[in-house]
Amino acid sequence: MQKLLQPEWTIASGLTDYSEALADMEQRAAAIHAGEGAERIWLLEHPPLYTAGTSADPAELLNPQFPVYDAGRGGRYTYHGPGQRVGYVQLDLTKRGRDVRAYVSALEGWVIDALALLGVEARRADGRIGIWTDDEHGREAKIGAIGVRVKRWVTMHGFSLNVSPDLAHFGGIVPCGIAEYPVTSLAALCRATSFAEVDTALADTLPAFLDKLRPSD
Repeated sequence: MQKLLQPEWTIASGLTDYSEALADMEQRAAAIHAGEGAERIWLLEHPPLYTAGTSADPAELLNPQFPVYDAGRGGRYTYHGPGQRVGYVQLDLTKRGRDVRAYVSALEGWVIDALALLGVEARRADGRIGIWTDDEHGREAKIGAIGVRVKRWVTMHGFSLNVSPDLAHFGGIVPCGIAEYPVTSLAALCRATSFAEVDTALADTLPAFLDKLRPSD
């Protein structure tokens, strides 16, 4: 089996413009496909904005109080903003197994494992993509979103994890098309956590995530 290099691990400072991030991802994806660029895990924050996935329903954009971007990924409307850790994951699935469902499942598992290190029990939910937990009222709530695109077997986009965002900002959309469940965050769960702690938890659980993507041959 071919030995795979560790993906480049990049943490952006400040707030990253969404259009610039999209362009950067496209450039990196093309380079990875051509064998001229390294795989990458890119952790960042965006200014307040909404993104529309390929299945977005305009009726679910309730209040466009922030800029709205066509993301090109799967899924519906998602909010990004300060206090949310966004992870853009760019891997070459020709080397890691051409199974998009397995990739999405592994991505969910990675965030769930990182949350466990931060003291939060999170889980998948049947029929609902994303990361779920129980909020401070005991209700099932979404703490993280998953949205991916695979172009020529190179992955783009990834996950978002609510660390301490303004949860009221999610009110401008029906998050991921799911109206019946609330959104929560580490801060709302009284888990005061810094971005550095979140990033460390993600780094510590990264090897297990990558191990799940090893081709069977």
